[in-house]
Amino acid sequence: MMHRVVSHALRNDWAPVSIAFNALRCPSCRALAPFGGRPYSVLPPTTDSEEKAMLDRMLRVDHAGEYGANRIYAGQMAVLGRTQSGPLIQRMWDQEKHHLQKFNEILAENRVRPTLLLPLWNVAGFVLGASSALLGKEGAMACTVAVEESISEHYNSQIRALMEADPDRYKELLQVSTRPGWAKVIKEFRDDEMEHHDTGLEQDAESVPGYWLMKTVIQAGCKAAIYISERV
Repeated sequence: MMHRVVSHALRNDWAPVSIAFNALRCPSCRALAPFGGRPYSVLPPTTDSEEKAMLDRMLRVDHAGEYGANRIYAGQMAVLGRTQSGPLIQRMWDQEKHHLQKFNEILAENRVRPTLLLPLWNVAGFVLGASSALLGKEGAMACTVAVEESISEHYNSQIRALMEADPDRYKELLQVSTRPGWAKVIKEFRDDEMEHHDTGLEQDAESVPGYWLMKTVIQAGCKAAIYISERV
């Protein structure tokens, strides 16, 4: 079964890897907000090269994390999509799709390149999701808990850094805009990830054999992926 799952990932799922790269070159991929067609943007204008590099790294790794989460849920759905757990996993996946779409828009609008390792995260995320799902619902939920906890902690560290730097300057990135259709971005996405984490615990994630070892290994991989995606 795992052979079929991996084959599915390699055969059918390379297309999403190019979305963010193509968005940088395609004006029609840049989302326009209401109120006079002002371009969608949550980043403050800056001429400071150090600040620009910091924000680019931040957005690059956030995009990579949401991309990887999408691939994990895709792998879980490939195995458990027709079971009773399917609708729950699909609901969480739909939220991750929304997160990824927003980061695709932000990267394109601000001409930030995604990590060059998206093809690797494409396959690795799918395989992680599928292999955890082969352990049953509890295995899939254990993977969800580990990954979403790592992503939530990373978002929290970004929120602290931006709040310490200048909360007013980064308010669009941190908070909910009052304008309809604009992004809530980091805080909203962090809350969604924590909801997924709590759902996993409610769905007996801790009952899978070797839960703590599995969680430790997955989170170590997440930390490595975060470190690499910021820099490559």
